[in-house]
Amino acid sequence: MTLVAMKEVVTAPPPTDARALRDALGRFVTGVTVVTSRTKTGKACGVTVNSFASLSLDPPLVLWSLSLTSSSHPAFDEATHFVVHVLADGQEGIARQFARSGIDRFAGLELDVGPEGIPVLPGVAARFECRTLYRYWGGDHVIFVGRVDAFDQAPDRDPLVFFSGGMRQLAPGAAL
Repeated sequence: MTLVAMKEVVTAPPPTDARALRDALGRFVTGVTVVTSRTKTGKACGVTVNSFASLSLDPPLVLWSLSLTSSSHPAFDEATHFVVHVLADGQEGIARQFARSGIDRFAGLELDVGPEGIPVLPGVAARFECRTLYRYWGGDHVIFVGRVDAFDQAPDRDPLVFFSGGMRQLAPGAAL
């Protein structure tokens, strides 16, 4: 697939304080996911991601992004399919394991096998099996858009969330 460069529309100068911008962006609560895949040579790859979002219901599309400097970038760049795992409360260890580089991220985990032989994590809050449709350049990241081929969920599992630089859990009974 081809990486598509999007026409830049914003002409204002970028913020000069990257740390302050990162801190401000950290005020937005996101879910914590692990995205897994398998390269054309059969090597398993996976990474922790908090940039996951739904894009469309018809057709069913999701998106996520990955730093161009990530050690996982080459593997996902050639992958034709991926699985997004929405981590559940209590799975902080898995999130941290897949966020580290230079290790076997799958070590010590019981895994299932999904489409195209992709490793699948059990016990998650939700899971989306996707085929890669598009890759877009987005500054220092690449944005992956995938078509959801299958999904499942565990409605009784609360999701793990990320806020202000740390993983959190939802407060019981906090629904408005």
